[in-house]
Amino acid sequence: MFKRYRNTWIVVAVILLAVLPLALVNGEFGGADGQAEEIIATVDPAYEPWFSSLLSPPGETESMLFALQAALGAGFIGYVIGLFRGKASRNKS
Repeated sequence: MFKRYRNTWIVVAVILLAVLPLALVNGEFGGADGQAEEIIATVDPAYEPWFSSLLSPPGETESMLFALQAALGAGFIGYVIGLFRGKASRNKS
């Protein structure tokens, strides 16, 4: 029975892995930048940053750009692995 519906079970597992953490965790997801800023403010209250960003996108856009960067990196790594596996199987024949 499992072999017949294997793809269905995989899709259900992926959906559960994506939804359950969002449903079970309460609170804000803060980044390391915000935590570092708080620690710096407690250590040296007179500290002034020496650089400020030219462009400050809203949080949703920043998250989307981060996700896009991760997707492009994963796609590149997958392409390279597939390329090497294809070359290896072609040399084996």
